[in-house]
This record gives sequence, structure tokens and C-alpha cells, in this order.
Amino acid sequence: MQNDSAKFKIEFKNRLYSWVLRLIKFIDKLPRSNVAEIMGKQLLRSGTSVLANYIEANSASSKKDFINFFTHSLKSANESKVWLSLIKDTNNGDEKELELLLKELVEIANVIASSILTMKGKR
Repeated sequence: MQNDSAKFKIEFKNRLYSWVLRLIKFIDKLPRSNVAEIMGKQLLRSGTSVLANYIEANSASSKKDFINFFTHSLKSANESKVWLSLIKDTNNGDEKELELLLKELVEIANVIASSILTMKGKR
């Protein structure tokens, strides 16, 4: 039987993966205007980076490297919040889906930030 920490890590990775899949589908439905396409490409880059850096952290060779990958994941999450907000405020995406994506991203970013603080011994 898995301990709670291992179970949480698997569930969080699956949650993050599901969020990225949902984000990709959202981006694919954006209008085909120049502005929406550019914002969508930026969001795709930053949104997938949240997951990629989280996964890379699991292969880190040191605690410092691990924290570094988590920090990059958090920075990408923060950048993604900006792009989602801009898409929302320019009325370029489905409002309900935007709200769900933003809400989930805030929760994901909070977990990552909390993990960084814990790893640095500041909690």
C-alpha cells in the first residue's frame, strides 16, 4: 500500500496532466485572429511547461535541482495565469472554461508554491 505522500504525488501529477489536456483543447478552440493565436501559442508554451518542469523535477539529481524545476514550474503557472486573464479580458475564449482553467491553475500553483516552501524548510 502506498503512503499518503506517494499517493498525493501520483494524484497531483494526474491532476496536472488533466489540466494541461483541458488547456490544449481550450486553446485549440480559440478564434483564429492574430491576437488570439499569439496569446494561445504563448499559453500553450507556458501551460505545458508547468507539467514538463514538474515531471523533470522527479528526475532531479539533487535537492537544489529539484527545487529549481519546481520553481520553473511555478513561474510557468504564473505566466499562464497572465495569458488566461488576457484571453478572458479580450473576450477571446469560452468564459466558463476560462474560469475553470484559472481556478484549477491557482490551486495547482498554490500546491507547487507550498511544496517549494516545504523543501526549502520555510514551513
